[in-house]
Amino acid sequence: MKKIIIASLSFISIASKVNAQGCVAIRGGGSSCNVSGQQIEAGTWQFNMGYRYFKSFRHFKGSEEQEERLKENTEVINWQHLLDISVSKQINPRWSLLVGLPIGMNKRSSLYEHGRTERHNSRSFGIGDMRIMAYRWMIDPTKHSKGNFQLGAGLKLPTGDYKYEDYFQNVGPNGSAQLRPVDQSIQLGDGGTGIAVELNSFYNFSPLAGLYGNFFYLSNPREVNGTRTYRETLSPVLANESIMSVADQYMARIGFQYNFIGTLKGLSGSIGGRIEGIPVEDILGGSKGFRRPGYVVSVEPGLVLQQKKSLFFLTVPVALERNRTRSVTDKEASITSGTYRHGDAAFADYAINLGYAIRF
Repeated sequence: MKKIIIASLSFISIASKVNAQGCVAIRGGGSSCNVSGQQIEAGTWQFNMGYRYFKSFRHFKGSEEQEERLKENTEVINWQHLLDISVSKQINPRWSLLVGLPIGMNKRSSLYEHGRTERHNSRSFGIGDMRIMAYRWMIDPTKHSKGNFQLGAGLKLPTGDYKYEDYFQNVGPNGSAQLRPVDQSIQLGDGGTGIAVELNSFYNFSPLAGLYGNFFYLSNPREVNGTRTYRETLSPVLANESIMSVADQYMARIGFQYNFIGTLKGLSGSIGGRIEGIPVEDILGGSKGFRRPGYVVSVEPGLVLQQKKSLFFLTVPVALERNRTRSVTDKEASITSGTYRHGDAAFADYAINLGYAIRF
């Protein structure tokens, strides 16, 4: 079979259910890795497994932290464990296909969702939204190993439960528990069929060092998914946030990678910047319903260990800037009530991404 030389590029494709370190609910979590210095035959399969963890607890309105929430013990805390499994096949020197499915386990601790009197937890567990992607190297990789860029496109399918329910305390008659949909930030899916596009690129200065860049955008044309939030029970001002929105999402990374030599052969390190978030308005379709738009800007150190046909990677994006932007419903409520409204969201300080890939 014809062999493909994949030059220095190690990328993490985020699609389907990631979650941007908190209540800004990004769906995605795929990981696919192409490794430097390896010849990969056409027809080769690759199994990818990625794990992501974070704990969000710091509340922001815009870029200003609401420090009083921690002092008053009123903060919302989210814990996310996401296992993303995908399989890819190299069709020929340029084309590859990938199918991926995330599995999420989430916990959310809050006061305001449980009658504002006692802190309780809500949870979700199950599969997320499947993604099917096709990728193409735009420059022939058998002739150009110093630099290249890859375009990807595909679908995100609504296989994850977007109306997952758990019991909420002190909200039913006489303070009883009631079964309700969990918060949007820990729902397993968003209920929409999405159009995903990616751009992955690299340029090597030498066999030891180079640059990388990744960009991902998911367009969700569906406006709302019909899942009730119960936010209108908290305040009449929140009547326009009673149903969950199906939001677009994006992620971009750029950075520098260095390949170690000597006793550390096979190990490479990277340092770069990362931004991920939810836009206020979608590219296609409407933008009403409840969403927490915003973004996280992080510095992202990483390590990649390559062992023959297998690869391990670790990245730890550490938040530098967190911004909960004003949503469409925030602006509508401000006009209706005559009082400025800007919702908040909880963010993490950092996330941990671990991954493993093997070719066969």
